[in-house]
Amino acid sequence: MTLSTLTRAELADAINRGVGLSRADSSRMVESILEHITAALANGEQVKLTGFGTFVLRDKRERIGRNPKTGVEVPITPRRVLGFRASQSVRDRIARQS
Repeated sequence: MTLSTLTRAELADAINRGVGLSRADSSRMVESILEHITAALANGEQVKLTGFGTFVLRDKRERIGRNPKTGVEVPITPRRVLGFRASQSVRDRIARQS
């Protein structure tokens, strides 16, 4: 099994082939969608794409970590992390592929 990466250009090409928009319009559409998703997440909103999944922001508290090489304790600052929960239909489809 070889791993590959789906790129913005490939998404734009798929829109170009599937919908018939020009390559430039397809590329602008992909960029616009990604910008909307990014802006919503930056505003602290969850992004739910029905049938695909949900992007979730979580706030992590400050905690004490340990340097694995030296064993010295180091404070880890509070931060916001992005998570993704795939929908059940996506999980089922992925499970069938394995």
